[in-house]
Amino acid sequence: MTKLRVLCTAVLLACASGQVLADAASHAADAERFLKLARADKLTVPVYAQVQQMFEQRFEQTQAPATKKATLETYQAKANAALDKAVGWDKLKPELVKIYTSNFSEQELKDLIAFYESPLGKKVLEKMPSLTQQSAQLTQSRLEAAVPEVNKLLSDMTTELAPKDQKKQ
Repeated sequence: MTKLRVLCTAVLLACASGQVLADAASHAADAERFLKLARADKLTVPVYAQVQQMFEQRFEQTQAPATKKATLETYQAKANAALDKAVGWDKLKPELVKIYTSNFSEQELKDLIAFYESPLGKKVLEKMPSLTQQSAQLTQSRLEAAVPEVNKLLSDMTTELAPKDQKKQ
């Protein structure tokens, strides 16, 4: 009887672990599908563009002749390869899947997918880069107005905290 109980328990555990693995695979697949809809594979495009621009600026600063343009292109390709090793989609995707599966249930991911496949969700995806940029510009412009006051407060605090013998100087 005990052997039968152990065997049944083992079968139940095997079935349950198989279901957990299937659920995890399904959850990960939903995360990948969401990431694809959200165009997460394009997250690093600005980084690549910025690095390319840095090389172009340095090339111009060196006042290299146009005949050396191939050298620039060689170094840009090497920089792209270095970026691919660090932030290429094949490097980021598994980690992003982990992030999304740990923060969203499978059902939540399914709901997100449904939203981003809807007309409104597609519009959100289309407008989000521009909205993010506009929001950052708004915040930056508002912060610029506060910088002088914050700098004055820092200066006042530094003066107040300075030892008395330094205040007299």
